[in-house]
Amino acid sequence: MKCRILVKYVPLYICLALFAAVLATSPERYVPACLEGIALWAQCVLPALFPFMVITLLFISTGGAELAARPFKRVCNFFGLPPAAAVIFIMSAFSGYPAGSRIVYEYCQRGEINEADAQKLAPLCSTSGPLFLIASVGQNMFKSKAAGALLLAAHLVSVAAVALAICLIERGKAGVAARPLRAERGNVLYDSFYSAVISVIVAGGFICFFYTLARAAYDFYILFPLEAALTPLLGQCASAFCRGLIEATGGCAALAAAGGGLALPLAGFLITFGGLSIIAQQLCYLTKCGVKPLKFMLIKVAQGALCFALLLPLIAA
Repeated sequence: MKCRILVKYVPLYICLALFAAVLATSPERYVPACLEGIALWAQCVLPALFPFMVITLLFISTGGAELAARPFKRVCNFFGLPPAAAVIFIMSAFSGYPAGSRIVYEYCQRGEINEADAQKLAPLCSTSGPLFLIASVGQNMFKSKAAGALLLAAHLVSVAAVALAICLIERGKAGVAARPLRAERGNVLYDSFYSAVISVIVAGGFICFFYTLARAAYDFYILFPLEAALTPLLGQCASAFCRGLIEATGGCAALAAAGGGLALPLAGFLITFGGLSIIAQQLCYLTKCGVKPLKFMLIKVAQGALCFALLLPLIAA
């Protein structure tokens, strides 16, 4: 049985070994890339994520989220969602990736939602935040807060529309109640800060790793077939878009630098889809709640496509 599991991971082992060899033989190329990934996290993600992560964890731990959820109970029932769904979505929308997934995991740990609930909440609470979209992407990358505001609106509408449509289709689906994994925490302030710090550092690690991976994939033409196929459609944005499928933050920066009318809609797709880096961050939490990775990724693709479609006519106008 153990041998079968190991065989399944052979392709992954080969890829990791090749990546390690590339890093070891070309440190002058990839050490700076690694540092760029860290700088991108420190400048764009850390200030946008950490404060809201602390706030949301304190909100949950002190019972404020439970009280705030009560007015939304009927709306949530209509979509077949648990009463806390609306508040989790709001906290996710303010915090950004991967806070929503972290919050869903927190509720699973407490036994307040079951696996069926987590399956529905996972794509609904998979959002970027206003600080990142308006300040980091809009102002810093595209040099326009208005562009960031458009991104935020299209992103949230796309995430909510697709996720809620699926909820209506699957309404009434039952699940096994989740068992709390740990006892109530004693020091709420310390535990909230500690969890937030660990989550943000882990997010930085993912960004650094996948940013460097995207650079290596570009250098060794691994993305070339996809880039060549998309160039007739996307023009000068094709290369940046392909890199963004691996690490979305760097991809958005590259799209802004490339310019063109498609840059912002493509950035909307990347942010809403998340890229491999953000998806991996979220699945670290969501798979523990019984969320199926393939289904989650397909829903994220649909949300990204809708965001692109919403932004396209606005930019053309």
